[in-house]
Amino acid sequence: MTTPGPEPQDAPGLEPGGSVSPGDTPPDAGQTSGLSHPQPIPSRKPAVLALVVIGILVVGVAGFFVLRALDLL
Repeated sequence: MTTPGPEPQDAPGLEPGGSVSPGDTPPDAGQTSGLSHPQPIPSRKPAVLALVVIGILVVGVAGFFVLRALDLL
């Protein structure tokens, strides 16, 4: 949960309209922090499995055409 910034009428150094004077720093405001937990590393199993299945299909189709060319099927 973030803390809201100070109310404009309560912040010192603000000019009408909410701007700051030249050389003055803006009022401190609430900040958001980074992630609270590290992100999990995605698994490589689906990608490896997909490559294995594609490889098996390619070898099977190539084998089929080789056997057709040799007139064994």
